[in-house]
Amino acid sequence: MAYFASSTRYEKMKYNRCGNSGLLLPAISLGLWHNFGAMGDFRKMKEILLRAFDLGITHFDLANNYGPPPGSAEINLKNVMQSDLGKYRDELIISTKAGYLMWDGPYGEWGSRKYMLASLDQSLKRLGLDYVDIFYSHRPDPGTPLEETMMALHTAVQQGKALYVGISNYDHEQTGKAVDILRDLGTPCLIHQPRYNMLDRWVEEKLLGVLEEKGVGCIPFSPLAQGLLTDRYLNGIPEDSRIAGESIFLKKEHLDPELMVKVKALNQHAEQRGQTLAQMALAWLLNRKQVTSVLIGASSVSQLEANAATVLNLSFTRDELAYIDNILV
Repeated sequence: MAYFASSTRYEKMKYNRCGNSGLLLPAISLGLWHNFGAMGDFRKMKEILLRAFDLGITHFDLANNYGPPPGSAEINLKNVMQSDLGKYRDELIISTKAGYLMWDGPYGEWGSRKYMLASLDQSLKRLGLDYVDIFYSHRPDPGTPLEETMMALHTAVQQGKALYVGISNYDHEQTGKAVDILRDLGTPCLIHQPRYNMLDRWVEEKLLGVLEEKGVGCIPFSPLAQGLLTDRYLNGIPEDSRIAGESIFLKKEHLDPELMVKVKALNQHAEQRGQTLAQMALAWLLNRKQVTSVLIGASSVSQLEANAATVLNLSFTRDELAYIDNILV
């Protein structure tokens, strides 16, 4: 049965301008980091992707190494594009990244021009696309001059293989230098993708200030701290949870008693707001003027729908923000 997108898909989603650019991104973007690789259920992935677009989520975020195995998330998106979403290509923002290990030998990771441009070519083949909307340097490379990595991003735009470029996991000093290099090349840095959530606020000290000063958008990944900022672990560790499995990013020791006191207090306040804890955590990030969009994952359509509904209640009073800060101290 042919797919036709919902005619109301743009009515409820909020769109924010990304830095000083002309590009609008949905407040909620969908990341394909987990649950979209070859090891997962393709039918479920397809349902999530199509429902996301029906909800006005126009931005799908990938990287060369997303899977598992690496590269398979890009292939799965290609299959959905070819069967259903391809006719809406001009309504979509598709991003990918290069920086982590993808193939053997000295040219298979980090930030050399050789690796970056070869990786982008591979990603485009896996995606079945002529171009991506955003191409990122996924991490800074201590062994490669920053100018070389930024020149590779600039070349990707010149070649028509990317419309915009961004960086991820760069600290404030690296970010300032990277943005200046790209500006001088004539390819502005559109966006920065850092880890940022209520429990991990390192970006607030200096990075957000740099982004605001330079006119660069911000799209936090892990906005729910890998599930800690949800009601998932309020009463222990479910057997089918990420912590109970073999995740290298979330482990049982992360659920220390002091942290769970904070999470439960946050959950109580979310209930008073008429939101889930996850919705409040996403709204809290979107309350930051530097944040353009938040990058959520999804393992089910119902989870996606619940988190997309965050946009229905984004406002906080000053007293609320102070109360939340007091919990998080």
